[in-house]
Amino acid sequence: MRIVGGSLRGRVLVAPSNDAVRPTSDRVRQSVFNILEHGIEGVALDGARVLDLFSGTGALGLEAVSRGARYCLFIEQDATARALIRRNVETFALTGMTRIWRRDATDLGPAGNMEAFSFAFLDPPYGQGLGDRALASLTAGKWLAEGAVIVLEERTGTDVTLPEPIVELDRRTWGDTDVRFLRYGGSVGG
Repeated sequence: MRIVGGSLRGRVLVAPSNDAVRPTSDRVRQSVFNILEHGIEGVALDGARVLDLFSGTGALGLEAVSRGARYCLFIEQDATARALIRRNVETFALTGMTRIWRRDATDLGPAGNMEAFSFAFLDPPYGQGLGDRALASLTAGKWLAEGAVIVLEERTGTDVTLPEPIVELDRRTWGDTDVRFLRYGGSVGG
């Protein structure tokens, strides 16, 4: 696994040694970021604040930082996965631009006075309804800026319930992976 674009392009990510973490493939990640950068009007990663829920290796959030995001908050419950993220963050010298939280992505609680996020990547374990619950948690806790873009990965054919005011912009399928491009509320902000 490598970073596929931006300032860290070609850098190797520390990958899991077992199947407990299912990272987004390089091919799917490249396609997702191509769609974000060229296929959705008004989307800009440059200077964005990014959430990476169910982070695993941190590949999606690190890819966003490589492509210009100014900050990424990784949310991951699993200790082994958090160690992978930490190793990747340290290897790429991104400690000041990132934070890693041990928290349940389906029960985030209120964002409080934290600045809202303009992007959220969700790659939950497939087929368990965790994506639906995480979307509801993001909305209820006011984690997202008006117009934020959300990328949700799920197994192909899985029904997903979108809480208001989240709407689907696009959906793509690669093998057994469905990727939904969603928007929270109105226009995209940075």
